[in-house]
Amino acid sequence: MDNSKEIAATLIRGDGIGPEIMDASLRVLDALGAPFRWQEQTAGIAALKAHGDPLPTPVIESIRKTKLALKGPLTTPVGAGFRSVNVRLREAFKLFANVRPARTYFPGGRYEDIDIILIRENTEGLYVGVEHVIPIDDDPRAVAEASGIITRFGCRRIAQFAFNYAVSHGRKKITIVHKANILKMLTGLFLETAQDVGKEYAGRVEVEERIVDNCAMQLVLNPQQFDMILTTNMFGDILSDEIAGLVGGLGLAPGCNIGADAAIFEAVHGSAPDIAGQGIANPSALLLASAMMLDYVGEGERAKRLRSALYRALHEDRIWTKDLGGVTSTRDFASAVITRL
Repeated sequence: MDNSKEIAATLIRGDGIGPEIMDASLRVLDALGAPFRWQEQTAGIAALKAHGDPLPTPVIESIRKTKLALKGPLTTPVGAGFRSVNVRLREAFKLFANVRPARTYFPGGRYEDIDIILIRENTEGLYVGVEHVIPIDDDPRAVAEASGIITRFGCRRIAQFAFNYAVSHGRKKITIVHKANILKMLTGLFLETAQDVGKEYAGRVEVEERIVDNCAMQLVLNPQQFDMILTTNMFGDILSDEIAGLVGGLGLAPGCNIGADAAIFEAVHGSAPDIAGQGIANPSALLLASAMMLDYVGEGERAKRLRSALYRALHEDRIWTKDLGGVTSTRDFASAVITRL
């Protein structure tokens, strides 16, 4: 590797199976000659024990400096006083765009030839956490009330990101997903703004709109009709897991959170403490997140090689971990991908 082209990046191994799948991914990235110079930081349960905070200041400072991170799954401690580390990271770095691809890598499933990119607005909507309870008589929690907040600025920002992504990645169609028939103001503003942005890309990107429940059904009936999906925070959270299910589950689902000043790439599944330390976890999601990270820094050829090696190991060599119905260990899975490289 040419050290003059090294790119500083923050590395967070994560909790549970995180260190195992991260070790496997780093072996593959080393074999690929990936240009990252890692600054390792600790977050999650280990950080809570060491620093009293699952997201200590050094992690924030490192990402602020590198503007780039690869993250394993983190566990949010149960109990009062601890907010989700993922949410805190999104807020700290204004990571407004969540990108979740779903592509067929695993053979023999119910669906073939799936290739969908979901773009989710990451900072607004019903997930802003503006909620409270209202006591009535002797019941202190008689009524629960929540507010969803969507801004035209936020809608335009994510729509422009999605359409620019479509053009730069050769995508032809964006489906705007909403619930404007019922949430007329809240998601109506999202639909209206996204459609206005879409007019600026006429002739380059086709635009259609779908109500969220119909979109969920159509994804099951005929997922090949979708190219890109653009939607709000909560709908994106739900639909992104659905499209992961179309291609074999969360073990094959990468994701990234992108803002103006930082980007964090991750496996979107949880830390799976029930299988931690057994060496059976599937590193595919983190490997695919690593490929997205390579694309992001302009290493498209290496990203293509990584995806091809993973595809061939799964399809041709039938190297499968337990979650995919096989018996291959995490380490041996990484070795199979390295062989294909």
